[in-house]
Amino acid sequence: MSDSPSRAEYGSDVVVDLMKALGIEYAALSPGATFRGIHDSIVNYGGNHTPEVIECCHEEISVAIAHGYAKAAGKPMVAITHNIVGLQHASMAIFNAWCDRVPLIVLGGTGPMDTSRRRPWIDWIHTALVQGNQVRDYVKWDDQPYSMAAVPDSFIRAYRIAVTEPSGPVYLCYDADLQEGKLTEPVEIPDINRLAPPAPLPPNPEALRRAAELLAAAEHPVILAGAMGRNAAAVRHLIELAELLGAPVIDRGQRFNFPNTHPLDLTGNDGGVLRAADVVLALDVPDLYGALGGVDKATRRFAYSVKPDTKIVHITLNDLLVRSWAEDYHKLQPVDVLIAADTALSLPQLVAECRSIGFDESKRRARFEAAKAEHDALRALWQGRAREAAGEAPISPAKLAADVWDVIKDEDWVLANGTLDGWARRLWDWKEPYQYIGTGGGGGLGYSIGAALGAALAYRDTNKLCVDLQADGDFLMCSSALWTAAHHRLPLLIVMNNNRSYYNSEDHQRKVARSRGRDDSRAGIGTVLEDPAVDFAGLARSFGLYAEGPIERPDDIGPALRRAVAAIKERQTAALVDVVTKKVSRDTGE
Repeated sequence: MSDSPSRAEYGSDVVVDLMKALGIEYAALSPGATFRGIHDSIVNYGGNHTPEVIECCHEEISVAIAHGYAKAAGKPMVAITHNIVGLQHASMAIFNAWCDRVPLIVLGGTGPMDTSRRRPWIDWIHTALVQGNQVRDYVKWDDQPYSMAAVPDSFIRAYRIAVTEPSGPVYLCYDADLQEGKLTEPVEIPDINRLAPPAPLPPNPEALRRAAELLAAAEHPVILAGAMGRNAAAVRHLIELAELLGAPVIDRGQRFNFPNTHPLDLTGNDGGVLRAADVVLALDVPDLYGALGGVDKATRRFAYSVKPDTKIVHITLNDLLVRSWAEDYHKLQPVDVLIAADTALSLPQLVAECRSIGFDESKRRARFEAAKAEHDALRALWQGRAREAAGEAPISPAKLAADVWDVIKDEDWVLANGTLDGWARRLWDWKEPYQYIGTGGGGGLGYSIGAALGAALAYRDTNKLCVDLQADGDFLMCSSALWTAAHHRLPLLIVMNNNRSYYNSEDHQRKVARSRGRDDSRAGIGTVLEDPAVDFAGLARSFGLYAEGPIERPDDIGPALRRAVAAIKERQTAALVDVVTKKVSRDTGE
C-alpha cells in the first residue's frame, strides 16, 4: 500500500484523517477555543462524526474516560484539552494513566506561536513555551509539530509510543494557526501498516530457564500477579502455569489476573501464603517490595512476609519506563532472576520450560490439594462474614457487595470500578478477564466515575452490564460526569458506597491521634461529608438519570438495585443507587 493524499482542506482536517487511519473511534473533550479547528474537523469533515465526540464538563473527566476505555477496549482513544488551562485540569488524570501504564492520546491546542497573530490578553495567558513541559514528566512522549508536513509522522509516532509496552499516555499540541490554516498543498497520510508498533519483547532464554529451574525445584512456589492481565491471553497461560506447578496465586488487582473461583486462588491470605513460600514468581507487579510484606499505618514500619532466603523471580517491563520526577517506580526490591519481557509472551514459554524439566507429581498434587482446601475455607469464611453483616446498620460493604451480586449474577457483567473494600472479589464469581478492568494507578481522587464511564462507552453497543462501586468522596471530585453519562447514553449501574466521609483520611487521623495518646473523636473534622449529607440520588436525577436513595435499610437494597438495572435496560443510560454504608478500616475490616 502506497502513501495516499488526504482530502483535507485545513490543517485540523489532517489530524482527523490520522485519527480515522489509526482506528480511533472516540474523542472526549471539554470544549475550548484553542482546538476549535480540530473540533470543527471532527464534526464537519470527519464524516459520520468519526471519531465521535464525547462531551465532558471537565478535562479530568475527559482523560479518565479515555483511561477506562483503553483498559476495557484494549486500544486507545483521544482526549482533547484546552491549552495550558485545560491541560492543568487534566494533569491529575494524565498522571493516573501514567502510573497505570495505560495508552491514551491527549491532544491540545495553543494560541498562535506567532506573537503577531495573538489576540490581546487571552491568547497570551493561554500559551506556554512549550506546553508539553506541563506533563512531560508523566507522559511517554510529547510533541508540538511546527509544520503540517511534520504532523503525520508526529501523530503516528505518538500512537506507536503510547501502545508499545510498557504503554502510557502521550501528549500532542497543535498551534491554532496550524489547525486553522488552509492547506496550500496536499498532505500525505503514510501507510499505517508500515509504521505499526514493534512486536512485543520476548524473554531472555537463559534467564527464563533459570526461573523454570527455581520453580521446578521449589517446595512451596507462590505466584504474585499485578498488571499482567492487561493482556487477556496471559490469564489463560497463568492458569496453565499455576496448575502445572500446583502453586497458589495472589492477585494484586491492578487488572483481572486470575479467576477467584479457581482452587489455586488464595488472594486475601497474602501474608500466610508468602510466609510459606520458598520461591515467588512475580508477574508485572508495580510495587514488588510492598507486595512482599505489609506496613503499619501508624508507625509507617514495613515488615516482610517472605523469609530472607526466599528466591524471587520477576518478569516485568517496569524498568523500561521510569522518570525521575514522580517516584512511581517504588523501592528497589532485590530479586534472584529479573526478566525484562512481556508477560504474555513469557508465560507460555515458561510453561514449556517447566514441562521440559519435570516435577515430583506427588508434591505438585499435595500443593494443589492444600491450596484448594485453603481456597474453599476462605470462600466459606467470607460468605459467613457477609451473612453475619447482613443486618448491620449502617449497611456493611459486605452486605452491599452480596446484594449487588445477587442482582447481577445472571447478567453479563463488567466491574468497571471499585471492589467495596475487596468484598466484590470475595463474594462474586470472577471468571473472565473482561469482568474487572483493575485499579486506577495514581491514587488520585476523581478517577473512578470517568473511568467507569469509559468502560461503559467501550461496551455501550453490547449487552454487558457495567457496574461502578463508587466511593462518595472520589465521586464529588468529578460529579458532573453524570451529565456525560446521560447525554451519551452510557449504560452504567452506579452503586454509591456512601459512608459520608473521606474515610481513608479519617482512619489515618484516628491512628495518628491514638499513637500520640490523644482523643480520636475529632478525626472527622475536615474529613466527614455530613451537615449537610449529600443527596446523590437528587443530584443524579437533576442530570436526567434514574436514581434512588439514600438507602439506609438493608432490605431496601436489592429491590432498588433491580429497579435501577431495569431502568438501565429500558433507557440505555446510567442509573444511580445511593446506599449509606458503614465506615470500614482497610487495615482491620472494622
